[in-house]
Amino acid sequence: MQRIPRELARKYAFDWRDEPLLRVQPNEAFELETYDASTGYFKSESDKAIPGKRPGFDRVPALANPIAGPIFLEGAQRGDMLVITLEAITVDDYSWVAIGPRRGPAGELTRWPELSTEYTTKIFQHTKGPSGTTRDGTLHFNHKISWPITPFVGTIGIAPDREVTTSLDGQGEWGGNLDIRDVTVGNKIYLPIHHPGALFYLGDVHASQGDTEFTGTAAETKATVRVKLDIVKSKKIPWMRIEKPDALIAISANKPLEIAVETATFHLMDWLITEYGFSPTDAYCLVSTCPDFRINVYQMCKIGKLSFVAGAEMPKKYLS
Repeated sequence: MQRIPRELARKYAFDWRDEPLLRVQPNEAFELETYDASTGYFKSESDKAIPGKRPGFDRVPALANPIAGPIFLEGAQRGDMLVITLEAITVDDYSWVAIGPRRGPAGELTRWPELSTEYTTKIFQHTKGPSGTTRDGTLHFNHKISWPITPFVGTIGIAPDREVTTSLDGQGEWGGNLDIRDVTVGNKIYLPIHHPGALFYLGDVHASQGDTEFTGTAAETKATVRVKLDIVKSKKIPWMRIEKPDALIAISANKPLEIAVETATFHLMDWLITEYGFSPTDAYCLVSTCPDFRINVYQMCKIGKLSFVAGAEMPKKYLS
């Protein structure tokens, strides 16, 4: 099986000019060893998020959130749709979260001074699950609180059409740093292709995350990810889509949040109209009346140029 080792998974931009690190056939499984969002800086609670001490933080934007790629998919062309299947995500034996002054929404508050005057790093130990791996293991928040590891890929995408954008704050219909918890094993991710070979990148795995990633970092970790890519020829979609076994999710990123929510809902309506035979009237009324329609707010961080990421979700049971 082809693999990109971790030492090569250190790109910091989605760049159509990059030479591919792998060339794969449709439905060929390959593996990527990814760094965490700090490129390995956070190893213990003594490692603080002080910009002057972090390698790469003398650059603007900072060299953070490394990705592996690009991967060239044989046969992929502009105007096709990319189908991404994440077959397995195996996270490292620990993850971290880092807070401090001017980081996240509480980084300048006077209400709780410890959040805006002190740098704090928390390290979460992982234990293996029944499989003998961390794929079904447990994250230990402290000696009292723990939960199942729920790994997902935070930064995923292909080279944008004409621009070059960083893996730290780049977002668009092509993917980017979106931190969507549903980009995980068992779901299919769809993206519009802009370049021959698609030029696929992946990184920034999280062991778990709550809605909005409120502090700006979640349970950040290294990982090994097994992936397959496929193509749907001559199929155009407006933005990233996710198909779960039991639901459809249309994605958008924008500011303010209500624009992201509205646009994601319009993307979902378009999906229902173009592929499931709904009339515009029925699709519009369904998202307003169905009790199981959901808006997922995946990422709402006050960091750099990041937009807010929303997903409009409809269970498949209403589509037949």
